[in-house]
Amino acid sequence: MTTTTGIARFSVVALDCREPLALAQFYSALTGAPIERTDDDWVQLAATGGPALAFQLAPGHVPPLWPSDEMPQQIHLDFDVPDLDAAEERVIAIGARKHDVQPGQSFRVYLDPAGHPFCLCRG
Repeated sequence: MTTTTGIARFSVVALDCREPLALAQFYSALTGAPIERTDDDWVQLAATGGPALAFQLAPGHVPPLWPSDEMPQQIHLDFDVPDLDAAEERVIAIGARKHDVQPGQSFRVYLDPAGHPFCLCRG
């Protein structure tokens, strides 16, 4: 394996949404990462062991229609959990919706309050 020096360090994943603060509060509850920065059009969680999550105001945001290609998801986030059933109960309690399509055994697909798909993965 060859190691090369990168040009940049991966630091943030930003999701478009209509309500950045509300979506940041959802992901803060999911991950335990506190909200670190709040602007009118940008809210960012503190980085906790990897890239930070941020939420950018997009007044015309339309949620993807996964698994359709009509409005593809373009990105989704995976979160490892020790117990899928326990995590499902908790994530639904903070505002997630379980997706109708469940293609795997070791992970489950949910929609955040803005409609972005994300997965809880046994791990």
